[in-house]
Amino acid sequence: MEIKYKKTPFKWVWISATVIFCLLFTFALIPGLAAQGNLQQSSGTGNPQNQVRNYINIMQSAYDFIIRNYVEEVDPRIIFEGAMNGMFGALEDPYSTFLTESDMKDLNDTTQGSFGGVGLNIIKASTPRPDGKPMWVEVVSPIEDTPGWRAGINPGDFIIKINGEPTENLTMDEVLGMLRGKEGESVNIVIRRGEKMEFPVTIVRAIIEVPTVKHAMIGKTGYLKLLTFTPKSAERARDAINDFKQKNYTSMILDLRNNYGGRLDAAVEISNLFLDGGLIVRTRSRIATENRDFNASRRATLVAADIPVIVLINKSSASASEIVAGALKDRGRAYLVGENTFGKGSVQQVIPLSNTGFKITTARYYTPSDVNIDKIGIPPDREVKFPEYTEADAEKMNVLINANRIPEFAEKNPKATPAQIETFAQQLEREYKLNLSLLKRLIRNELNRTTIAPVYDMEYDVQLQEAMKIFESKTYQNLMQNSKTLKELQEEAEKNLAIAS
Repeated sequence: MEIKYKKTPFKWVWISATVIFCLLFTFALIPGLAAQGNLQQSSGTGNPQNQVRNYINIMQSAYDFIIRNYVEEVDPRIIFEGAMNGMFGALEDPYSTFLTESDMKDLNDTTQGSFGGVGLNIIKASTPRPDGKPMWVEVVSPIEDTPGWRAGINPGDFIIKINGEPTENLTMDEVLGMLRGKEGESVNIVIRRGEKMEFPVTIVRAIIEVPTVKHAMIGKTGYLKLLTFTPKSAERARDAINDFKQKNYTSMILDLRNNYGGRLDAAVEISNLFLDGGLIVRTRSRIATENRDFNASRRATLVAADIPVIVLINKSSASASEIVAGALKDRGRAYLVGENTFGKGSVQQVIPLSNTGFKITTARYYTPSDVNIDKIGIPPDREVKFPEYTEADAEKMNVLINANRIPEFAEKNPKATPAQIETFAQQLEREYKLNLSLLKRLIRNELNRTTIAPVYDMEYDVQLQEAMKIFESKTYQNLMQNSKTLKELQEEAEKNLAIAS
């Protein structure tokens, strides 16, 4: 076969030679990087320790070269934080993250102390969201009796602007810096709720004391709402239960809804108030010697075994909340009412590095029946959901909120009676064609902005209503006898899946 050669213009020969020369010049400048790459290829694959050392040397060489040779002077901190974020991002674990100085301060504030802020637990995606939404700030949950909670902000709301700045363009550090600050100063935000509701909210910062427990009696039932898991949670819960005892309680509700979690040791201590010995939770690590079983102490429990217990859960019950709910369910100590939980079945450690640090997943936890609920959650024994509104309802709600009707009513009637609330809600129902119960809840929330919020809302809270019905109907014991462990539920689900396929 005859091979024909194509004639190449002289200018392309010159360009090609120039490119090759530049490449040779570049590699001559960074012999360290090239040598490290060759070293890694030749010896790194044989010994994991050599591989780790080689990668560290390569990263160090790249870092040094960027600092010395990048076309513009670079802040070493920016490169360091970028590299750290890249490392933890490569794990594809939302709970393993690099913590900047402000992140570390935030973590310490929310688990130990107090701070000036608006009282919202928030997250912000660092990569494009799978649902296609902009990388806005998402509200995980408002902290009760804080400015954010009193403003009516809900879990799942998006903060799309803070003081006029679109949040999709802000870093988490910048967001926290804008939401936190001096007590008494205002923060203007814009909330996006669902697909069509969008409205402005002005919040005045206050000193945010990390909350942990609220409690009250509902007839002869002790109602204990656990807001988060801190070093003080078990102590505050003991105080509440002792108060129930003095008032001769005959049943108990443990409310873990919207509780995003907290400390593992606090979850174990809370579970210990209900269980007499036996496994609470098991953690399993890649390192076998770090596997641990957390057991209840064998002593008289604070909540006697003959006291019926119902645990309220929802989609915002996460982490430590799921440890407690899972332990009490699997051990046959409580009946679960509400919605499927969030599904965070992993354990993180916080490792400080000078003023920064990182949070990393070091283990997964397993309930007493040996189930890990990560990305699955815990199903309730009895599912009860709040009424959901349609897109048409959302449009009507958007009109209502922007009309400012409810705030105007609350301002004119700060001491509104139940009858006044009912009359106004019925008027709004006729005008906006919205659910009456929802409207009454919105009105009460607005009235509560200037007062201490009630511990519970029996009129609107359908999950709490269902729990009380179970106690009042005397069916609790029968329901507990038919309740299944998480392992049994998991095996049933696998069996049904196999049959269906």
